[in-house]
Amino acid sequence: MNNHTPATHKPATRDAITLGLRQNLAQFMLLVAVNALVGGTLGQERTVLPLLAGQVFHLDLYTSALTYILAFGVAKAATNYFAGTLSDRYGRKPVLITGWLIALPVPLLLIFGPSWGWIVAANVILGISQGLTWSTTVVMKMDLIGPSRRGLAMGLNEAAGYLGVAATALATGYIAATYGLRPGPFLLGAAYIALGLGLSVFAVNETRGHARLEAANHVSAHSGAHGELSNREIFTLTSFRDKSLSSVSQAGMVNNLNDGLAWGLFPVLFAAAGLNIEKIGILAAVYPAVWGAGQLVTGALSDRYGRKRLIVGGMLIQAVALGMVALGQDFGIWLAAAVLLGAGTAMVYPTLLAAIGDVAHPVWRARSVGIYRLWRDGGFAVGALLAGILADAYGIPTAVAVVAVLTGASGILVAIRMRGTDHHPVG
Repeated sequence: MNNHTPATHKPATRDAITLGLRQNLAQFMLLVAVNALVGGTLGQERTVLPLLAGQVFHLDLYTSALTYILAFGVAKAATNYFAGTLSDRYGRKPVLITGWLIALPVPLLLIFGPSWGWIVAANVILGISQGLTWSTTVVMKMDLIGPSRRGLAMGLNEAAGYLGVAATALATGYIAATYGLRPGPFLLGAAYIALGLGLSVFAVNETRGHARLEAANHVSAHSGAHGELSNREIFTLTSFRDKSLSSVSQAGMVNNLNDGLAWGLFPVLFAAAGLNIEKIGILAAVYPAVWGAGQLVTGALSDRYGRKRLIVGGMLIQAVALGMVALGQDFGIWLAAAVLLGAGTAMVYPTLLAAIGDVAHPVWRARSVGIYRLWRDGGFAVGALLAGILADAYGIPTAVAVVAVLTGASGILVAIRMRGTDHHPVG
């Protein structure tokens, strides 16, 4: 350990570095704030872009309208994988800063784009940026917190990000209702990017030394999860071979499949039912708001009661909520469904990340997180394609109902395949 130095700042020794939330509170909370800005950068699109597709660019087919989510999902999923590898090789902070720099042109493309192709291109760039920034803030918090309160750390991280999504979705709905769909809502996103970049450059510290300290004292979850694995072995372990890691990866993919559906089709469904843009903005915000705030509780609960039961319960609750959306016809039912969908997602989201951290060795944890997030955010792309094709052929309610069944099946698969949990979640 004494021979290594983090990528930035003064040389670190084992005596200078300590693990834990209390010991690293200032940097941890700074990273929470940075991830709220990352979420807000995504949230600028949640209410406005589905309406922009129909009202400005006059896209008739849902499959065409959802191309921006497909582009975002593919770009983010691929970048997640490389974010883990790059942060292991070059350090966390350079990857975080690069992610913010890449985001700089996104608001301009969304404001001035003369065709839908420009909007799709903006979402490719946004996906790359989100893959680098969000993945890195996850890994940096895992580095700082150590093994004891990982669920709490992930709950705080994801809560900040999705409360940022929710607050911005709500704000942009009101901005769009007052000033139009462009440029007002996207100016807020531009401010987030500038602030996030500034904080990352001038205030965030490198955390790779913390991971090295933890690695020196780490006990592998099982014999196949030791520290001397190749990139290919890490990929196959996370994706297929390890029952817990692969269960987590498929559940993450299905979770974001239904989130892509909610992002792309829910506003269109609500508008077709006659809801005004303010009510659509409320529904677009309530789901990630409950999701975000709920993670402040669910992440810590998974530390106490284990990961598996929260993941299974959360997927089944999401399935019920999606069924309510498919069958509902008014604001009240959809509001209740949005609350339930947010609650189910809150049970799942930080718990999945914490479960990856439970098994993955600190030496390759960033890569395993990247692989999990590749599968998880690949769900955006699968969801956009599946939902668009089904909605064009059979209508939005049928598309939502099919995704509800898939979500329930995913929860059942976790119940059957993932290792049993108690106070020690996996191993």
